Amino acid sequence: MNIKGSVAIVTGGVSGLGAATSRLLVERGARVVAVDLNARQGESFAAQFGDELLFFNANIADEAEIRAAVDLAASLGPLRICINCAGMAVPPARTVGRGPTPYPLDRFRMAVEVNLIGTFNVTRLAATQMALQEPYDAHGSRGAIVNVGSVAACDGQTGQVAYAAAKAGIAGMTLPLARDLSAVGIRVCTILPGTFETPIYQYGAWTQEQILDFKNKLIADNVHPKRMGDPREFATLALELIQNEFMNGETIRIDAASRMRANPNQ
Repeated sequence: MNIKGSVAIVTGGVSGLGAATSRLLVERGARVVAVDLNARQGESFAAQFGDELLFFNANIADEAEIRAAVDLAASLGPLRICINCAGMAVPPARTVGRGPTPYPLDRFRMAVEVNLIGTFNVTRLAATQMALQEPYDAHGSRGAIVNVGSVAACDGQTGQVAYAAAKAGIAGMTLPLARDLSAVGIRVCTILPGTFETPIYQYGAWTQEQILDFKNKLIADNVHPKRMGDPREFATLALELIQNEFMNGETIRIDAASRMRANPNQ
């Protein structure tokens, strides 16, 4: 696929992995609709780009809001690209905590609603619009979608049950989505990032010292290099999956060969 001249939707597109991806898409000649909930940050980010990047304030799990975002993208040109980076962190907690007390069911529901259902909501609506486009090659290709899970989908840690379940759901729907959408010439892949330098670690109740300590424990599981990933390293992989027409139905880790231990505190 030729990124130049295409229109892209990037969810979570104004911070972390999404911001790096939005920026790289613009550099490669795409027009981008960056979808995010943070209006102040979104407007500030979009101001750096002019007409090549538009911010759209929306909840990825809201059907009406995402329909409006897709309509905006379609008005700018051929919608060929969708990269779903939006998601929420979930504070760690065991299934049975002290007391004993059960894991809060509303927290589990929220993790699935945002991370899994939100990703599917954007995927289905963006793909429907892509299906209306004329094919850009002789094989009927119309677009590509990259969803974002987490290495927690494969080796979720103690206290990560809700987050891991939601991210595993994203990985699990990759091949069925690719098979479903083959009928309209749309490819689907998923990336499972490891420890990247993003705002997802900014838990409201945690101090900066606690966040740094948590990051250092995660980095310890990296084989090489022993550092947080740079969001641009994620973005280059996302764009390769968009451009490479033979990549379809695949779930790929990008994690410095990390395999997370069961308990990060041990």
